[in-house]
Amino acid sequence: MAGCGGRLPSPRRAHSNPAMVTLASLWLPILVSAVFVFIASSLIHMVLQSHNKDYGMIPDEDGFLELLRRSGVQPGQYVFPGCKSMKELGTPEMQAKFAKGPIGTLIVRPSGGLGMGKSLFQWFLFCVMAGVFVAYLTGLAAAPGAESQRVFRIAATAALFGHAFWCVHDSIWKGIAWATTGRFMFDGLVYALVTGATFAWLWPAAA
Repeated sequence: MAGCGGRLPSPRRAHSNPAMVTLASLWLPILVSAVFVFIASSLIHMVLQSHNKDYGMIPDEDGFLELLRRSGVQPGQYVFPGCKSMKELGTPEMQAKFAKGPIGTLIVRPSGGLGMGKSLFQWFLFCVMAGVFVAYLTGLAAAPGAESQRVFRIAATAALFGHAFWCVHDSIWKGIAWATTGRFMFDGLVYALVTGATFAWLWPAAA
């Protein structure tokens, strides 16, 4: 007791973690999980081909593409019918366009191919970046030598937010079919489980 010459411990000291996991010590699970997620995504898209029906074909595609060329449409993102303000959106003319349809969004890429090599490289960098955030959050919550189950649960949950929920707003605001979003969310669940298992496997041992 304080009246007997004793000194109560500081709450901060009482709850401090003497063994913290630094981000630098988790470079191996970060890179390995990125590689495993990259492989899993390749299997999903090229072997299972679960996303082959995400997008349909436009009727009279040749005529549609020729119309875009004549219109001088440049690479970018477009909405149709288009309006510049909420005030314009409420006009009878715009409401008539929406009632008549069609309504949608259009993404135009630069000509010359899809650039799969560049996209795959960017996807791998995204996997690494996701692994960095997973490592940071897991390192705050689990000490060296923590139980594998605990590391798995924390890392998988953190990875789930990065890999599974990015696409939800596309269905809310852009009209992407919820079935398509559901398939991407399932992919994200797979990537999260792969990431969690990798971090549990390669988690640093206690000193």
